[in-house]
Amino acid sequence: MDRAGLARLLGGAAAHGRARHEVGEPDPGRFRAAFARAVAGGGEVFLCNPDWGRRERDQVDALLRSHPPAQAGEEGWLMIPTGGTSGQVRFARHDAATLAAAVRGFTRHFGLTQVNALGLLPLHHVSGLMAWMRCVLTGGEYRPAAWKAVERGELPVLPAKAQRWTVSLVPTQLERLLHDARSVEWLRGFRLILLGGAPAWPELLDKAAALRLPLSPGYGMTETAAMIAALRPDEFLAGARGSGSLLPHARVSLSDEGVISVGGDSLFRGYYPEWRPAGEFATGDGGYFDSAGRLHVTGRRDAVIITGGEKVDPGEVESILRGSGELPDVVVLGLPDAEWGQRVVAAYPAEQKPRLEAVQAALARLLAPAKRPKQFVPITPWPANTQGKVNRAEAARLAARALRGVEP
Repeated sequence: MDRAGLARLLGGAAAHGRARHEVGEPDPGRFRAAFARAVAGGGEVFLCNPDWGRRERDQVDALLRSHPPAQAGEEGWLMIPTGGTSGQVRFARHDAATLAAAVRGFTRHFGLTQVNALGLLPLHHVSGLMAWMRCVLTGGEYRPAAWKAVERGELPVLPAKAQRWTVSLVPTQLERLLHDARSVEWLRGFRLILLGGAPAWPELLDKAAALRLPLSPGYGMTETAAMIAALRPDEFLAGARGSGSLLPHARVSLSDEGVISVGGDSLFRGYYPEWRPAGEFATGDGGYFDSAGRLHVTGRRDAVIITGGEKVDPGEVESILRGSGELPDVVVLGLPDAEWGQRVVAAYPAEQKPRLEAVQAALARLLAPAKRPKQFVPITPWPANTQGKVNRAEAARLAARALRGVEP
């Protein structure tokens, strides 16, 4: 698949004369039309999150200003945003060939010749984009829907299809749908419920299995054009756990320390504006293979918080909190959460008396919702040494105890 072939499938009229396109419309219909025009028009294509706050937008604007737009070739012209391992906005370079490789691997793994998808994830995100691309490249139907409406119980009625329908969810979405009997029955009608974006907790998976949902937990990232390993629903319902076996297009190796490296035709070309050297990509995730050849991911080996599928750099949030003038000493933590996987929590010395309204106003101006702390927790004693360096593990212990109402 080359860019011209993808443009033909998308059917967009070319937006000529532009070397750079930014696509970030919140409406799925307008997003798809703008994306189709950008693909047909040549040049670099940047997918943008319409919910970015000023800080994220400033990061992106500074990056694009520092690198003049270029007329792109066949490789690396599509920039998909990712927090990477840093939590800062970066763009992973993809193109028609990497997307097509991911779709081929997906269809072979699940035995599909045509993919029909209900889109509940945003199209600027790799999981939402690839749900659409699987339909485009296989001649299937893609139907976007508003998550908030589905959460309220407004469940789309999907027409019968020979190969049925797929839907991609993050664990938080699945957890909320499982509270409603109508939603559970609706989920049973899908051929595949693809689950990713963040670690799913065991209780959630066990509940989904008990309800006989055709769940497919998987592993992937922006850098791999989404899924590279997945459990098939029959395996999941038979009791298997983990991220499943590798899709045909992907390769995974493990270092002596258990760090996952990936290779294959769907692998990104580099972080814009750079190009990645040939070879495998070390993910920063730890993992292992079980005796059945299924991949198990044990978690990130860095400090990034993953909440509801979004990556959050604690240092970035801390800088905003300190910059508000209300919290000179603060540490941002990712505490375990049954709904979000991890919950962003800001802990501060109990003797500080911040005006949290002012703090919240600063966060709302500068950061996307996923990055804003869900709770502010005063703790004592403040676990810092004489140089002011905070013991993050001790801060997390104290914050967790404070939230449970336990004395330190």
